[in-house]
Amino acid sequence: MDFKIKRKSTKTIVTGSLVDTYPIDLQFYKIPPTENISLQEFETLALERLTLLRCLATATTLKGLRMYSDEWTEYVLSDLRSQGLKYYSKLCEKSGCGTQEVDLQARRKDHIAHFILRLAYCRTEDLRRWFIARELELFKMRFLTMKSDAVDTFFKLNNLSYTNISDDEKKEIMPYLRDSTFYQSNQNIESFKFYKVRFHEVLDLVKARKVYLHAGYAYIPHKDFISVLSAQYRTHLRQSLAIACRHLGEIEQDERLVALLKGLHQSYSGNDYISDVKVTIPIESINSLSVKSFPFCMRQLHEQLRSVHHLKHGGRLQYGLFLKGIGVTLEDSLRFWREEFTKIMESDKFEKQYAYNIRYNYGKEGSKKNYAPFNCLKIINTNVGPGECHGCPFRHSDLNVLKNKLKGYGLEGQAANDIVDMTKKGHYQIACSKYFDAIHNTDLGIGINHPNQYFEESQKLMKGDVKMEPKKETKSSNINIKKEECLEDMDFEEITE
Repeated sequence: MDFKIKRKSTKTIVTGSLVDTYPIDLQFYKIPPTENISLQEFETLALERLTLLRCLATATTLKGLRMYSDEWTEYVLSDLRSQGLKYYSKLCEKSGCGTQEVDLQARRKDHIAHFILRLAYCRTEDLRRWFIARELELFKMRFLTMKSDAVDTFFKLNNLSYTNISDDEKKEIMPYLRDSTFYQSNQNIESFKFYKVRFHEVLDLVKARKVYLHAGYAYIPHKDFISVLSAQYRTHLRQSLAIACRHLGEIEQDERLVALLKGLHQSYSGNDYISDVKVTIPIESINSLSVKSFPFCMRQLHEQLRSVHHLKHGGRLQYGLFLKGIGVTLEDSLRFWREEFTKIMESDKFEKQYAYNIRYNYGKEGSKKNYAPFNCLKIINTNVGPGECHGCPFRHSDLNVLKNKLKGYGLEGQAANDIVDMTKKGHYQIACSKYFDAIHNTDLGIGINHPNQYFEESQKLMKGDVKMEPKKETKSSNINIKKEECLEDMDFEEITE
C-alpha cells in the first residue's frame, strides 16, 4: 500500500475514474489505494472505520443480538447514523452498483480506511484476531444485502467462477432442495438463487445439514453462499495482515504515522464532552446524583473524597474533569473542593497548592486549554499506584474488593455475577454496561465508552427521555444460540477464554 502524506494541502487528488475503480459497493480489498491523502484525512478515515467495527462488536458482544438478524442489522445501521457515519450505513444497507458521486466517494473512503486499519491491526495476533472477526461480520452483512446484479458483478470482478443453476435444473431437483434447505415458512424457495459448488468448500453447511448434496456438489441458496466467500475472505485477510506486518518498517519511517497506528486500537472515537454545557449541575445535587448517575469509577472517587476529604493528583484530575463535563461550573467546583479539603487543612494551603489546578482544568490558567474529561480507554489504561483510587474499578480493583463494593451497593445474585464474570475476562466496559443496567434495573445494554456518556444516559432514563425496559431473565435458549454463533468463528472472536 502506498500512502503519500501531504504536508500542507488538504485537497484530495483522485487519479483515474472512480466509476472504474469502485464499480460496486462490496470489495475483497485486493488492490491497495495509491492516491495522495492528507494526514488529517488519514486519521479521520481510520477513526471512522474503527467506530464502524466497534459498532459491530457492540451489537454482537454487548447487546447479545443474533448476528445478521433484522434486529441486529437495524441496531448497527441506527448506531452508524447516530454517530454521523451515514455513508457506512448506506454501504451496509443496500449494496449495489450505483454511479452517483456520493456512492463513489463512500466506496473510496471504505477502501482506504480498510487498508489503514490493516497497518494498525497487523502488529499482534490478538489485534489480527479482533480485526478479522469484525471485518468478516461487516463483509457478511454487506453481501447479504447486495442486489442481484451487484452479486453477479462482484463475482466477475473477483474472478469467482460461481454461477447460479438454471431454472430447468432447479425445477428438476426442487423437491430435494425443499427438503434440505432451511427457509422460513413465509419464504418462496422457488425464488431463491442456488449455486453449485464442490462440497469441500462448504463443510460447515454440510456438517449442519443445510444443503442438498449430489455427486460431490453442494447446492447452496444465495443467503448461505456467504459461507464460501467468507472462508476465502478470511484466508485473504490472514495473508494480507502477515504481508502488512513485514512492511511496517517502511511505513513507520514517518514518525507522524507511528503514534497514530500504534495507538489506534486504544483510541477513543466518541464525544469529547468539552463543548459548551447547556445544563448546569448545582454542586449541592452531587451526592444524590452519584448514587445512580455516576459510573462506578466516579462514584468511588466521590465517596473517597467525602470520606477522607482528599484525593491524590490522579484522582483529582479524573474526577474534576468529569464534574466539569457534566456541567459543574468553575465557581461551584472551587467551592466543592475547598469545602472538602479545608476539613483537613488550612484554607491558605488549599489556595496555594490546589486551587490553581482546578482553574487550570477549566482553561483559566497556564496554556488555557479546554481540557476534555477522560474517556474509558484512557482511564482503563492509566497507571494506578498504591493508595490511589482513580482508574477503572473493574480494571484496577481486586476481585474480592469489587465484589464487596457491589454488595454494598445492593447488587447481588446474577447481576453481580455477570459484572464479575466480564471483569475476569477483561471486558471492563461491558462490565460497566452491566453495572449500569443493574443500578437502573433495566436491560438496555448500552455500550459505555465514556464516564460522561454514562451520566447522560442515566439522566435520560431518570427524566423519562428513554423508555425503561425491565431487566429480563436470561434464557438458556439464548445462551445456546450465542455459543453456536461464537463457535462458528471461534478462532477470530474477541472473547477467547
